[in-house]
Amino acid sequence: MTTPAIGTRDRRLASRLRSFDTPTAVALTATLGLAAACWVVAVRQMNGMDMGVATRLGSFAFFIAVWAAMMAAMMLPGATPAVLRRARGSRRVRAVPLFVGSYLAVWTLVGVAVYLAYGPHGTVTAGAIAIAAGVYELTPLKQRYRRRCRESVRSGFEFGIYCVGSSIGLMLVLVALSVMSVAWMSVIAVVVLAQKVLPAKAAIDLPVALAIVGLGILIVITPSAVPGLMPPM
Repeated sequence: MTTPAIGTRDRRLASRLRSFDTPTAVALTATLGLAAACWVVAVRQMNGMDMGVATRLGSFAFFIAVWAAMMAAMMLPGATPAVLRRARGSRRVRAVPLFVGSYLAVWTLVGVAVYLAYGPHGTVTAGAIAIAAGVYELTPLKQRYRRRCRESVRSGFEFGIYCVGSSIGLMLVLVALSVMSVAWMSVIAVVVLAQKVLPAKAAIDLPVALAIVGLGILIVITPSAVPGLMPPM
């Protein structure tokens, strides 16, 4: 005779297996595959472009192409749960490209704003941006956007708006330190992924925010101590 505990586990397993149908499997494979391909593209395009705070963006078309690849590489792994919810909810594979495309379109618009506002800058500016980003990590607005970025949404555009609000401080740190740095891109990508898939916990979030503030202070006081911040002589 099946015990209640075993029966409950069986029902949960069956429910998980039913939820992982063909659209879900295709969505998972396509999303992570696209992210991996974009990592390769971004790293190749960024090769030789990293000049720390003196980095130049190149032409508009070049930068937007690189930025779009960067955003797909950095943001799609953390967006996978939302993509899978969309695939399960619609039961149609074709709903996923529209969701992902509109999500990445929002981040591309952010890239347009970055291009228009950016210019080679000094270490004091980079440090001030990092300090402001660390403070932003502790604000209720950041927490609200982070929470909404983990919830079900109606469209990829709406999801993108919430995730931009959640991760914009971290992205500004990348732009301030060196927007073409693969090393800093990787660090920021890990933090963004962790914040998207893990629940908010003060024991983790507070040290991360303080570390960003500390990095900003270090940049202002001793910029030479931060690897890759200054252009090579």
